[in-house]
Amino acid sequence: MNVSTSRVDPKLLELLVCPLTKGRLTYDAAAGELVSEKAKLAYPIRDGIPIMLISEAREIKD
Repeated sequence: MNVSTSRVDPKLLELLVCPLTKGRLTYDAAAGELVSEKAKLAYPIRDGIPIMLISEAREIKD
């Protein structure tokens, strides 16, 4: 786990939504990502900052 990902403010994580679906995100601490199950996208967290750009998201395969 990237040490810097653990510094994401929990209050910030509660406020963030998927930019595509406006749905809830779940925090995957092991991968350092915010996951949108609805959009099947995982948004990276870099240096403690969630990158909420669809173009930067990783597509989740079933």
